Amino acid sequence: MAELVNAGLFSQKDTVGVAAATLSVANSFEFVKGRLGVREPAELLLESPFDYEQQALVFIPTDIPEPNQKGYQQAVEEALIKLCTATGGRTLALFTANSALRQTYAGIQDALEEQEIAVLGQGIDGSRSSLLQRFKEAPRTVLLGTTSFWEGVDVVGDALSVLVIPKLPFAVPTDPIYAARSEGFADAFAEYSVPLAILRFNQGFGRLIRSKEDRGIVVVLDKRLLSKKYGQQFLHSLPNTTVRTGALKQLPTLAARFLV
Repeated sequence: MAELVNAGLFSQKDTVGVAAATLSVANSFEFVKGRLGVREPAELLLESPFDYEQQALVFIPTDIPEPNQKGYQQAVEEALIKLCTATGGRTLALFTANSALRQTYAGIQDALEEQEIAVLGQGIDGSRSSLLQRFKEAPRTVLLGTTSFWEGVDVVGDALSVLVIPKLPFAVPTDPIYAARSEGFADAFAEYSVPLAILRFNQGFGRLIRSKEDRGIVVVLDKRLLSKKYGQQFLHSLPNTTVRTGALKQLPTLAARFLV
């Protein structure tokens, strides 16, 4: 791909500007430059206009099973029920697979609706645009989304105060496109899968704070951020934000107090 982009675009122009909110990995453009075939460009990494240290809080539980371990799905469902009850909804949860979304939807719907908190699911309750509209208009709502909700979602204000990422967005290794592109790397996981997931993770993170008045909490229910070496790369790629770790039982009270 890099050769095609360079031959068809960059080499044909005197100047090309490439700009986006999520181009860097751990404050470096090396991964994107390699994917685009850009050689020795002028680079500028700008700080966010938002004060993330004051406006956002990231919480990572230390006692949740990892995604491939027994009890993980049950822990995710219980965490969502208690968290959303404490915050009165106002939550967007971003999933990496439709199957996980549907399983979670079934596991939390009854418990939350008993608290008069609506649960909406992508592919279950309507189109993407209609789900977003309902989410904006009804604050006591939890919206579960997959691929298309990781980017392009712009909900300003209290309607979106909690962002939950149950699982780090790694590509499926058996995906044909991913598998083909992986062949070009000596260490496909470290050199391709991790940077790609970090870019996606940053896109998801960016759904929360959309104005200088917004305030919210990001909950990552994937302990691999703490237990794996690559977890630090994810955290270092985020803007300057307060990160808290602790037991899951602390989360509901912590979130409710932060959002007051």
